[in-house]
Amino acid sequence: MNNPYKIEGPALISFSGGRTSGFMLHNIIQAHGGKLPNDIHVVFANTGKEAPETLDFVNDVAIKWGINIHWLELEIFEERPIWRTKIVDYKTASRNGEPFDMLIKKQPFLPNPSMRFCTSELKVNVMKRFMQSKQYKEWFNVVGLRYDEPRRVSRIREQTKNKWISIAPMYDAKHDIKDVINFWKKQNFDLNLTGFNGKTPAGNCDLCFLKGMDTTISILKERPEMADWWIAKEKEVGATFRKDRPNYIQILDISKRQQTLFNDDDQMTCFCHD
Repeated sequence: MNNPYKIEGPALISFSGGRTSGFMLHNIIQAHGGKLPNDIHVVFANTGKEAPETLDFVNDVAIKWGINIHWLELEIFEERPIWRTKIVDYKTASRNGEPFDMLIKKQPFLPNPSMRFCTSELKVNVMKRFMQSKQYKEWFNVVGLRYDEPRRVSRIREQTKNKWISIAPMYDAKHDIKDVINFWKKQNFDLNLTGFNGKTPAGNCDLCFLKGMDTTISILKERPEMADWWIAKEKEVGATFRKDRPNYIQILDISKRQQTLFNDDDQMTCFCHD
């Protein structure tokens, strides 16, 4: 029986800095005998809005598992090529939303559920330029989607216009959230963010507008300061990230006054994953 984690190159492993993609990465490394081939690249695309603990975790994974993780960020210039990929590392990575700030200043409006240019420019295109810089014309895009996320897997497999083919070895191996939880219980390090039913609400882009109201409120109850950047962006642009729910200053106020009462709506998917 073929091991789904024994992937072929050229390939890009999208490591989000979460427990799920960390589980996937570990299994891929083990499937290759403890060392990845030269044409399989592990990439972490930093938006500047990841929690500090996420950056610590990415760095820990690289050190403890002895692998090279490429830290990438969006960089925008006035002269061509305007859109570029910047190579950073744990020490130089943006921590105050700088790449996201730069992107918002370049656009006439805020990203929203219908126009998710933050995903495309801060994640997808940043990674694409990295692989093209390696002279690859086509490659496998390896994402950490689990067996209990079939809808998200179906969506990525429907995408056929890209230079890459997306694969989800965790789904093919039938590994779910329980497997992820059990794996990290046995490790000597972990992501130091609060987990809830195996998920990490504050993981990835901290208060991403695709996260549901319950998720966002639960994060703000623990870390109200995370709202500051999002509130500032809505004020600067004079708009909101979503028109179908309260703005971030209102959500922050709700988080101080009540328990979560909303039907969570974070079923929408983007390139980001746990």
